[in-house]
Amino acid sequence: MTRSDAVIVGAGAAGLSAGLVLARAQSSVTVIDAGGPRNAPAAEMHGFISRDGIPPLEFIELGRNELRGYGASIIFDTVQRVDFGSDRTFTVTLESGATVYARTMLVATGLTDQLPPIAGLSERWGTLVHHCPYCHGYEVLNKNIVVIGSPTKEMSIKQAGLLRRYSDRVSLVTNGVDLTHDERIGLETFGIQVVVGVVSHFAGKIGFLEGVALEDGTLIKCEAAFVAPRPRPNDQILEALGCQKNVTTGLVIVDGFGQTSVAGVWAAGNVVTPTAQVITAAGAGSASAIAINGWLLQNDLDATIAARQ
Repeated sequence: MTRSDAVIVGAGAAGLSAGLVLARAQSSVTVIDAGGPRNAPAAEMHGFISRDGIPPLEFIELGRNELRGYGASIIFDTVQRVDFGSDRTFTVTLESGATVYARTMLVATGLTDQLPPIAGLSERWGTLVHHCPYCHGYEVLNKNIVVIGSPTKEMSIKQAGLLRRYSDRVSLVTNGVDLTHDERIGLETFGIQVVVGVVSHFAGKIGFLEGVALEDGTLIKCEAAFVAPRPRPNDQILEALGCQKNVTTGLVIVDGFGQTSVAGVWAAGNVVTPTAQVITAAGAGSASAIAINGWLLQNDLDATIAARQ
């Protein structure tokens, strides 16, 4: 049994950044680390000042060690359930059977990329096939690039347009996306080849990419590919706690500091902001930690005043 001022579920950039701020502020912190960060398949992460090009798992381990240096506890386990008691304490039951009690909770569980059902995609995801030009566009500079259309047409068009900055050999395979006449003309005028067809599989030995094969047998040779997966927030804990969601986006609603509609519960990172990069998620975690620490302080002050009356 562990008792903490704050329990943080998720140990990516958001969760670890929050834990660092809270631990330095002398709040007791327990981080539940289930492993498997979203960017684990990638060899490098980019766009994080002073850490550009670092392997994602090395970045995570550095963060864990920094937290331990300030006395934070990291438990490698998975949350099974969360209960909120009449004493306003969160009871977190882990798969191992261990229990963590905390006054506040930050959920930083990220999201899961739901990949389109294309043969050979999962084996190349994060290495030869990517989704974020800002994260991996520079690494495919001047290469032959194929963008695969996804149900989110606007995202596919934006991907192709952004990648055109990195290479003059960019193709967009529609893959069932119905482009308007103006959209197609706009892409082609911008120097992007539009190929109407449905992707069958990625060609080449595992660890290599020869090209993208279409259902009609056409092979579009390329050295890198991009596709927009469907993001699925790992927000089951927030749902179970009754946190309010946006009826349009389906995302849990948070304020500028990550506070949800449930008192004592915050959320940060990709679980509530699917487009957040690593550095953005880290900033959100830091902001949430400051808000949590302020909440804890106010409750302590209120309790002290009440005890003297």
